[in-house]
Amino acid sequence: MTSKSGSISSQEEISLWDISAPEAIEYAPLDGDVETEVAIIGAGFSGLSTALHLAEKGISCRVLDANKVGFGGSGRNCGMVNPGIWLPPQDVRKVLGEDNATTFLNAMGDAPDYIFSLIERFNIDCEATRNGTIHAAHSKSGFKELTGRAEEWIRRGRSVELLDANKAKEMIGTARFHGGLLDCQAGTVNPMGYARGLAAAADSTGAMIHEKTEVTKLTQQGDKWLVKTNQGDVLANKVLLATNAYSGDLWPGLKQTLTHIHFYQVATEPLGRLADKILPGGQSVWDTGLVMFSVRKDKFGRLIVGSMGKLAGKNDCGSEYWAQKQLTKMFPELGQVKFEKSWHGVIGLTPDHLPRIHNPAPNLYALAGFNGRGITTGTIFGKSMADFFTGMPEGDLLVPITKIKPDKGALIREPVYEGCFKAWRFYKSI
Repeated sequence: MTSKSGSISSQEEISLWDISAPEAIEYAPLDGDVETEVAIIGAGFSGLSTALHLAEKGISCRVLDANKVGFGGSGRNCGMVNPGIWLPPQDVRKVLGEDNATTFLNAMGDAPDYIFSLIERFNIDCEATRNGTIHAAHSKSGFKELTGRAEEWIRRGRSVELLDANKAKEMIGTARFHGGLLDCQAGTVNPMGYARGLAAAADSTGAMIHEKTEVTKLTQQGDKWLVKTNQGDVLANKVLLATNAYSGDLWPGLKQTLTHIHFYQVATEPLGRLADKILPGGQSVWDTGLVMFSVRKDKFGRLIVGSMGKLAGKNDCGSEYWAQKQLTKMFPELGQVKFEKSWHGVIGLTPDHLPRIHNPAPNLYALAGFNGRGITTGTIFGKSMADFFTGMPEGDLLVPITKIKPDKGALIREPVYEGCFKAWRFYKSI
């Protein structure tokens, strides 16, 4: 069973969210050999969502994580609850075809509704704010792209509003952008708080969660799987790899299906009344730039700014210098600010920017490629996998099941992208 005796130590804090979220429950490592219906590897959004929805159906499952709940991308996320899709919706039709695209887009468009319903149903304490998010146009071409997105989402019945430059300035607090797209159904959360809330909900419903339990090998035994860990073995009828961009080498080729992109964030100290005119409506912002930029506030009045790449400089001073430059350009009234926390995580990109469900062996499945939309995509795909494991036809999954196919260009793209991110950061810091 779970151990709820205390909180994670300060040495293991991986992000601001790890500090500001409600106190963590500690889940005991696996203790010896056990059997279960479904073994889930990875205690992030997708793994925990799968466990919660399986447990609600009365299916035994165990979640195994080498570190702790939310340790990977989930606890390092920006916390934006946007529709679970990176591509413009009209481009999804080109990739999936009209019928499949309609099913996928409806599910992804409704994803924020479902996430906030889970938060309400299980009383998850995660700074949930549902005042929308703003996709801001960094250029005239960016505004043109947002116009196309707006037209397609409105055609599909979503509540979105195209903002001109003046309205964007009013809502964001800066004249930097050429306009924006307000998604009224979206919002923000403390992502670690949300992950911990999903874990607590899954635990209370009957799922078993084991932290500090590293899976070292997967071996077929007849029609079952033997999941070997550093704390004992799990014999399972089905296995789900829910590790996304943190997959490692547990299953051959899975890691190589993704291009791994780092995204870093820098949080100021609470700014009090000084930041009242910045994002006064509580929305979060990310832009249309090729090297994405984001900014949001938390409930304590901190500004959190982020962009693509790894943290830079000794003690992250390079990233803080960059963040100060961006804040000065956008909000000169702030002056010099103090920074409280810096961190980065990894995003898993697929070549077509759509998520994947892999089936590399009988009764073994893997979720991958959330393309920076882990909160919504991970939650919804977790629910879908729970439905599939309990009898839903394969054809009703949100994307077709595919074999693992390594992306040979990823090894080249990753260092090239990181070099470009560094150059862009230097340029923007001048």
